[in-house]
Amino acid sequence: MVRRIVIILFTLFLLSIEMKAQTEDITYSLESGITTSKGEHSPLWLNANKQGLSSISKDNGYMAAGVFRSLEKEKKFSYGYGLELAGTHNFNSDFIVQQAYLDLKYDKIGLSIGSKERNGEFVNQQLSSGALTLSGNARPVPQVWAGLPDYVVMPGTNHWLSLRGHIAYGRFTDGNWQESFAGPHGKYVKEMLYHSKSIYFKLEKEEVLPLRFEMGLEMEDQFGGTQYNNGNVLKMPSGIKDYLKALVPMSGGDDTPGGEQLNIEGNMLGSWHFSLNYNLHDWNLRGYYEHHYNDHSMLFMQYPWKDGMYGIEITPPANRFINGLVCEYIYSKDQSGPIYWDHNKTLPEQISARDNYYNHYIYTGWQHWGMALGNPLFMSPIYNKDHSLSFASNRIIAYHLGFSGNPLQEMGYRVLLSHTDNWGTYDQPYKEIVRNTSALVELTYSPHKLPGWSFTASGAFDRGDLLGDNTGGMITIRKTGLLTK
Repeated sequence: MVRRIVIILFTLFLLSIEMKAQTEDITYSLESGITTSKGEHSPLWLNANKQGLSSISKDNGYMAAGVFRSLEKEKKFSYGYGLELAGTHNFNSDFIVQQAYLDLKYDKIGLSIGSKERNGEFVNQQLSSGALTLSGNARPVPQVWAGLPDYVVMPGTNHWLSLRGHIAYGRFTDGNWQESFAGPHGKYVKEMLYHSKSIYFKLEKEEVLPLRFEMGLEMEDQFGGTQYNNGNVLKMPSGIKDYLKALVPMSGGDDTPGGEQLNIEGNMLGSWHFSLNYNLHDWNLRGYYEHHYNDHSMLFMQYPWKDGMYGIEITPPANRFINGLVCEYIYSKDQSGPIYWDHNKTLPEQISARDNYYNHYIYTGWQHWGMALGNPLFMSPIYNKDHSLSFASNRIIAYHLGFSGNPLQEMGYRVLLSHTDNWGTYDQPYKEIVRNTSALVELTYSPHKLPGWSFTASGAFDRGDLLGDNTGGMITIRKTGLLTK
């Protein structure tokens, strides 16, 4: 591991020499983290929502280094880039290209190429349990992303209504790891393709009302690739028409399995998002709701919307004790109901229930490198003792609390507390409710005399039968700064 880190740092040093002659706003980051635990795994909140740069092994560590150039939003044309590499110990790979991307911007339009860390919509990344569709829990999926990264005012609305959105295509990078994890008799998929799109609207005019309402739809898709299942091979089509079917969801052709011909080709899923923000003097109150769907049956209101994540975020006036508080409730037991039936000539009725969140009969679940791409309170496949790459429990009720503060000028803290009740899946329900409680207490020291340095000590635990009883601690040292003045 040390040898890999030396190579990483030397490479970034050479890159920085070249880039210094070109621009003057390059930043760098150096980070090292060490985790030690008692139990079967590292506690959940020591490894979740860290963009996949983490490990469930009870003793693990990493060293990462990166160089970055941000877009200059005030300029009509701008470019940025990022490269972050890591050497690891007891991770699912020894060397990680965490980020490697190029960003371009012309006026309001953005283009991003490569692997870049992205977070969930409308959630506080530090205090939330994570968005239901994309949470920042797994490694980034390399992709070509194009769209409007920031809200653009819609003409003729008197500056009340704004719009943003995107379209992206990419490819998952964990095919070889899936094969290694699942084994020769397991189910895994290689060369799997990725598609994403979204559209969001914002209704706001601060000088008139202290309210901001946002809503939108995100759609994700896994398609293409080749499934290997106990010696059987199924190659899914990945031609131009299949890229189009991912963009405009359509049923599969004769070269796809029967289920794809009756329904939508590929694993389509996503979320509706709603957020209402209210400024009251020095207080900021925000409520949000995310409705997750796993196919077209819950995309609209064909069935009642019983499932989702309900959240409240409170930002109080400036004080030394609490600067933010988040409360969330997740319910996912309904999934359109317990019955599924595809229409046929004998019985033409269609019942599109048993949505089986995050799972799919062709693809290996909504995961990347074993970690859930969605909310980490749904136990990630990397925990599965049978090495299955599916989600063993997606019917859950969860409660989550997160809060943070800065009691001292150089000291900040963060606390997370989560509890889940788990029912398994409709196809494989648990005999009894399986419970889990996870907590985190974290302190970060950022001394004024050492600009750019921060030192973080974290303690966490799991209790229950889902993840087991785990107790651990983590030390993280981070240095950031400018490579040039």
